[in-house]
Amino acid sequence: MPGVPRPAIRVRSRRLRPPRLRGLSINHLLPNMLTMLNLASGMTGIRFAMEGQWKQAVLAIAVAAVFDLLDGRIARMLNAQSKFGEELDSLSDVVSFGVAPAMILYLWTLSDANTIGWMAALLMGICAALRLARFNTMLGAAAEKPPFAYNYFTGVPAPAGAFLALLPLIATLEVGPGWVDSPWLVIPWTVGTAVLMISAVPTFSAKGLHVPQRYVVFVLLGVGLAAAALVSSPWATLAFVGLGYIATIPFSARRYRALAEEAARLMGEDTVQGASPAPDGGAPKPSDIKAD
Repeated sequence: MPGVPRPAIRVRSRRLRPPRLRGLSINHLLPNMLTMLNLASGMTGIRFAMEGQWKQAVLAIAVAAVFDLLDGRIARMLNAQSKFGEELDSLSDVVSFGVAPAMILYLWTLSDANTIGWMAALLMGICAALRLARFNTMLGAAAEKPPFAYNYFTGVPAPAGAFLALLPLIATLEVGPGWVDSPWLVIPWTVGTAVLMISAVPTFSAKGLHVPQRYVVFVLLGVGLAAAALVSSPWATLAFVGLGYIATIPFSARRYRALAEEAARLMGEDTVQGASPAPDGGAPKPSDIKAD
């Protein structure tokens, strides 16, 4: 009605609240925790080497390798994979299996060769970083690999490379100084291991290994014997395992080459059997190609 004042309308303003962050469960954090333990073990190995405790330094790298083995598998089991975890794992591996073994070797004997020894240690760390950078860039192209290639690594993986690089130190812990602790022997060994890490040599991978049912008992027996050997004579056992791993590299390369040739031959036969030449000698027609 005219002349009657209208009541004031109050507009209730809504306060802008910051978004609530969802917490992460322990299941999702557990793989990253193991990765951090991997990194901590590698750095602890450097500390032991600075104090001259060579046994503890090697054991620290071995513990880091165990954590590195567990974090990826547990992440897949718990469905907790993440881009952050992948990057953190690669950075930790550079420290634990590149920088830490290089520093342990340098403080152990490479420092006696002055600049040349440092260059060998530097090459070890650089090659580890290059290998892991190559691995990260190849993650997206994994689907393009042929099926038989999934059972092989390209080059020596970083944990195995760290283990191979430390073999002279492991052997010295078993047989004593004066045999393989000369820097002029350790330098070419370190350089060769570094080159194997960034090489294209195919090496066996146990990720896709399936044990036949009739061999399960023998595999378990072998694991038990290996554990007993590690407890009774750890350094000799580790040296034997390292030399055995080196001996498998030529066989893995030969087996990979045979599988590649067989796959190429089968693909050639499929093309010949499934596609007949076009009448004009050009490309085959789509109707001539056999569907899988």
